[in-house]
Amino acid sequence: MPTETEILRTEVHELRMELGRIRSHNYFRAHTRWYRMMYFYFIRGVAMGLGTVIGATVLLSVMLWLLAQVEFLPIVGKWATEIARMVEAGT
Repeated sequence: MPTETEILRTEVHELRMELGRIRSHNYFRAHTRWYRMMYFYFIRGVAMGLGTVIGATVLLSVMLWLLAQVEFLPIVGKWATEIARMVEAGT
Protein backbone atom coordinates (compact mmCIF):
# COMPACT_ATOMS: atom_id res chain seq x y z
CA MET A 1 0.00 0.00 0.00
CA PRO A 2 1.48 3.39 -1.00
CA THR A 3 2.36 5.79 1.75
CA GLU A 4 0.94 9.25 2.03
CA THR A 5 4.22 10.74 0.85
CA GLU A 6 4.20 8.63 -2.30
CA ILE A 7 0.59 9.60 -3.02
CA LEU A 8 1.42 13.28 -2.61
CA ARG A 9 4.52 12.91 -4.80
CA THR A 10 2.41 11.29 -7.53
CA GLU A 11 -0.26 13.98 -7.31
CA VAL A 12 2.32 16.77 -7.45
CA HIS A 13 3.90 15.15 -10.51
CA GLU A 14 0.49 14.89 -12.23
CA LEU A 15 -0.24 18.50 -11.33
CA ARG A 16 3.07 19.62 -12.89
CA MET A 17 2.30 17.68 -16.05
CA GLU A 18 -1.14 19.27 -16.30
CA LEU A 19 0.27 22.76 -15.76
CA GLY A 20 2.77 22.08 -18.54
CA ARG A 21 -0.07 21.18 -20.89
CA ILE A 22 -2.00 24.30 -19.92
CA ARG A 23 1.04 26.54 -20.47
CA SER A 24 1.55 25.12 -23.94
CA HIS A 25 -1.99 26.06 -24.96
CA ASN A 26 -2.12 28.86 -27.58
CA TYR A 27 -4.30 31.12 -25.45
CA PHE A 28 -1.75 31.21 -22.65
CA ARG A 29 1.19 31.53 -25.02
CA ALA A 30 -0.47 34.60 -26.58
CA HIS A 31 -0.67 36.22 -23.15
CA THR A 32 2.94 35.72 -22.10
CA ARG A 33 4.02 39.09 -23.57
CA TRP A 34 2.06 42.33 -23.40
CA TYR A 35 2.49 43.07 -27.11
CA ARG A 36 1.15 39.63 -28.04
CA MET A 37 -1.80 40.18 -25.77
CA MET A 38 -2.50 43.59 -27.31
CA TYR A 39 -2.26 42.12 -30.82
CA PHE A 40 -4.60 39.28 -29.86
CA TYR A 41 -7.24 41.64 -28.45
CA PHE A 42 -6.84 44.06 -31.36
CA ILE A 43 -7.54 41.30 -33.91
CA ARG A 44 -10.40 40.06 -31.76
CA GLY A 45 -11.92 43.54 -31.64
CA VAL A 46 -11.57 44.04 -35.39
CA ALA A 47 -13.26 40.69 -36.04
CA MET A 48 -16.11 41.48 -33.64
CA GLY A 49 -16.61 44.93 -35.14
CA LEU A 50 -16.62 43.59 -38.68
CA GLY A 51 -19.05 40.83 -37.75
CA THR A 52 -21.37 43.32 -36.07
CA VAL A 53 -21.37 45.66 -39.06
CA ILE A 54 -21.97 42.87 -41.57
CA GLY A 55 -24.70 41.32 -39.41
CA ALA A 56 -26.48 44.65 -38.90
CA THR A 57 -26.26 45.42 -42.61
CA VAL A 58 -27.80 42.10 -43.60
CA LEU A 59 -30.50 42.35 -40.94
CA LEU A 60 -31.46 45.91 -41.89
CA SER A 61 -31.47 45.08 -45.59
CA VAL A 62 -33.81 42.16 -45.05
CA MET A 63 -36.06 44.21 -42.77
CA LEU A 64 -36.26 47.11 -45.24
CA TRP A 65 -36.94 44.75 -48.11
CA LEU A 66 -39.74 43.11 -46.15
CA LEU A 67 -41.19 46.50 -45.22
CA ALA A 68 -41.03 47.61 -48.87
CA GLN A 69 -43.14 44.58 -49.79
CA VAL A 70 -45.90 45.72 -47.44
CA GLU A 71 -48.13 47.87 -49.59
CA PHE A 72 -51.46 47.24 -47.93
CA LEU A 73 -50.51 49.71 -45.20
CA PRO A 74 -50.16 52.97 -47.13
CA ILE A 75 -48.05 54.88 -44.61
CA VAL A 76 -45.60 52.07 -43.79
CA GLY A 77 -45.39 50.89 -47.39
CA LYS A 78 -44.61 54.36 -48.78
CA TRP A 79 -42.11 55.06 -46.01
CA ALA A 80 -40.29 51.78 -46.55
CA THR A 81 -40.34 52.20 -50.34
CA GLU A 82 -38.83 55.67 -49.99
CA ILE A 83 -36.08 54.36 -47.68
CA ALA A 84 -35.36 51.54 -50.15
CA ARG A 85 -35.08 54.08 -52.99
CA MET A 86 -32.66 56.22 -50.96
CA VAL A 87 -30.54 53.17 -50.12
CA GLU A 88 -30.44 52.10 -53.79
CA ALA A 89 -29.58 55.64 -54.94
CA GLY A 90 -26.72 55.79 -52.45
CA THR A 91 -25.06 52.67 -53.84
